Amino acid sequence: MDVSVWAWLAVIGGLLVVLAFDLWIVDRGEPREFSMRQAGFWVGFYVTLAVLFGIGMFAVAGADQAGQFFAGYLTEYSLSVDNLFVFYIIMGRFAVPRIYQHKVLLVGILMALVMRGAFILVGAAALERFGWLFYVFGAFLLYTAVNLLRGHDEEEFKENLLLRWVRRIFPTTDGFVGSKVTARIDGRRMVTPMLIVMVAIGTTDLLFALDSIPAIFGLTQDAFIVFTANAFALMGLRQLYFLLGGLLQRLVYISYGLSFILAFIGVKLILDALHGSGVSWAPEVPIWVSLSVIGVTMTVTTVASLIKARRDRRSGGTTAPAKVSQG
Repeated sequence: MDVSVWAWLAVIGGLLVVLAFDLWIVDRGEPREFSMRQAGFWVGFYVTLAVLFGIGMFAVAGADQAGQFFAGYLTEYSLSVDNLFVFYIIMGRFAVPRIYQHKVLLVGILMALVMRGAFILVGAAALERFGWLFYVFGAFLLYTAVNLLRGHDEEEFKENLLLRWVRRIFPTTDGFVGSKVTARIDGRRMVTPMLIVMVAIGTTDLLFALDSIPAIFGLTQDAFIVFTANAFALMGLRQLYFLLGGLLQRLVYISYGLSFILAFIGVKLILDALHGSGVSWAPEVPIWVSLSVIGVTMTVTTVASLIKARRDRRSGGTTAPAKVSQG
């Protein structure tokens, strides 16, 4: 899709306005916990924004481009749910007070969005120049799907290189100083754990992009669609964190669903690459098939997880936590 610079600027500007308004709401008045009612409202608000954007794309660019956006958005949102497990671990690891958690997520995910934007532009340029990367992305998604299915990744958080660098370079206060990211202690300017947690959220989310970005490139190679689908998925992730709460532990089949989606997109990438190379037996998977597979898979795994959780609760059993994929 040929998108003008003005369209890029308009979309990015609109997203920044919404995020600035969100941040203003968070910062006004005294810090307070984010209620379930507020979380539900904002999740609905951001999902509605994404749907309206998809409808607008349908009106301007047609059904195929709109279908690519919705498939990409559903994929990114589904994979983002898995991120929430690690976000909970990070919040507990740094003992972030609940009244500050929304701000931490907002700034951390904004950092991730900027870094993902650069990642997407580089990826789009590389795929356009080096067609063989489609095979690499497809194989990587299949590898990730198998590891996720086998429970290769553990539910834990490990500090990455950037986070360790921030800790080493900048002096840090012993505890939180309200919601401040820096504070002057005994005449010395220091960073607070608030900044450390924001960096942890942002960089950890970027690591998750190692499988989610190749996944969406398997559905569309349009950088504009890839970016907007990522942006809308990330923007609604913070409120989803508070809305789901303990429900995440009941989604015991979520890893199976995500594994199937990643494997499906990996196979689709390879088939599309073969089809583009002139291989006659390789079919081209239409976007409506991808959209249907993603939607049905997430619906089935979610419903099945909730049914199992209810049965376990009635029988007095415990529900094992879902596995975590860390890219």
